[in-house]
Amino acid sequence: MQTRRVTAAEESIDRRQIAFRRWQPYGLLLIGTVLSAATVDLIMPTADRRATAAALVVAALVLQIWWGDRTSHGPSRLSVAYYAVRYALGFALTLLNPFFAFYPVAGYFDAEELIPGRRRRRIALFACSIPVAGAQTSGIPVGGWTRWIVFAVLLVANNVMLTLVTHFAELEEQRSRERAATILELQQAHEENAALQAQLLVQAREAGIADERRRLAAESHDTIAQGLTGIIAQLQVVGNASDPKVIKEHVARASDLARHSLGEARRSVHNLAPAGLSQDGLPEAIRKAVDQWAERTGVRAEFTVTGTPQHLHGEVSATILRITQEALANVSKHASAGRVGVTLSFMDSEVTLDIRDDGKGFDPLSLPARTSTGGFGLEGMRARAERIAGSLTVESEPGAGTAVSARVPLVLHA
Repeated sequence: MQTRRVTAAEESIDRRQIAFRRWQPYGLLLIGTVLSAATVDLIMPTADRRATAAALVVAALVLQIWWGDRTSHGPSRLSVAYYAVRYALGFALTLLNPFFAFYPVAGYFDAEELIPGRRRRRIALFACSIPVAGAQTSGIPVGGWTRWIVFAVLLVANNVMLTLVTHFAELEEQRSRERAATILELQQAHEENAALQAQLLVQAREAGIADERRRLAAESHDTIAQGLTGIIAQLQVVGNASDPKVIKEHVARASDLARHSLGEARRSVHNLAPAGLSQDGLPEAIRKAVDQWAERTGVRAEFTVTGTPQHLHGEVSATILRITQEALANVSKHASAGRVGVTLSFMDSEVTLDIRDDGKGFDPLSLPARTSTGGFGLEGMRARAERIAGSLTVESEPGAGTAVSARVPLVLHA
């Protein structure tokens, strides 16, 4: 079962509507009373009419106070009785002075809330139009055939206008309901998308751990394990030798191998996570990586940020930084470039990374298949992007440089 969440704006609108429904009869009664008092000598010259009008105004005021804070949760017998008594008081006041017709107008605003059934509401609204048309014809009862004709025309005109206003109000209410339903669907879709992105990030983290394990295994086999094998071999020679010179030579070789293996182990551990993100945000981390690469390789490199930088989820930031480092490594190994441009762009729903060089380029269709160890070239960068629902494209041709573009979802830090 779906439940609709009420926003703060909707709660504010509801409060204003409740306040309007409660106080609008008071306001209309006040307007009618003030205008009637201003014309009392012209329209109500006798004391009896004035006393009757005063008594009816007091009765109407007591009725409104009695109804008070009763916010209707739908039409009921009590609400129908209130509506009928209020109408009767308004009609009687209009008979005494046409300016009191403001008070029956209140029935236009709350008939839907107080009267059950579409047909009964139409009758109630028609009844409210009678004192209004009478007031527009200079009061009830209407004298002479001409005024009766004018009264009939005004009565029809008021109801036609009322029908049109009601029709357009219903259309607007229907559109409002449809907009509310659309907004709810978009909110649900956004929540589902956020949940999917979170799941993708978890999967990306797990896949990244697996990749790092394969990399460590490959590096351990290629560097550390071979270094230890060499150390053992050197020590075995030492154990079987008696010449101090030979022993010293092989011990020195074993020490060199041990230092080299220690350095390789430290490098592997250092590469487990992008160290640049531990203290800096993603733009600053990429800027440092680009500057260090340019200083190390002697290639001119420029870094640009467009859009408003956001604090991204750690997995997204790590993925973008790794792709940047791997792309720059590819440039230094293969491109023979003289200039490199790196652009990080923050957009409404995604982040893009573009690395362009003016190197010798290549034919993307001629790339070898990805290695079984999960190599970290273009295919490795593409795999990193796809793990977090992103994509990576490569545009290149021999002699025309290379452009690598990565697009990933904009997932903010929780």
